[in-house]
Amino acid sequence: MSKVTLREIAHARAGDKGNISSISVWAYDPKHYPAMKAQCTEDWAAQAFGRLLEGSVKRYTLDHLHGLNFVFTNALEGGVNGSLNLDGHGKSFSYILLGQEIDASE
Repeated sequence: MSKVTLREIAHARAGDKGNISSISVWAYDPKHYPAMKAQCTEDWAAQAFGRLLEGSVKRYTLDHLHGLNFVFTNALEGGVNGSLNLDGHGKSFSYILLGQEIDASE
């Protein structure tokens, strides 16, 4: 077993619109994509966010690009314009996913 943080094998891009955050995670090396696809599920992402996520998570696979796209609803405390939160942007949320561990030997 080879536990690594996701940031060691992937990078992320994120964006937000209103109260929806979209985070895409891309394998640096295609050999790591099968492990990411198997382990980085909707439940895995929801657990990573815990109480920050009030809505649902939908995962889309982009096999030909070796990436995953997660769409989080009700995740930004109302969004940039609707929240008193200092950083209600989805961009900072990508670091939560990249900090999670997965087994890269799979």
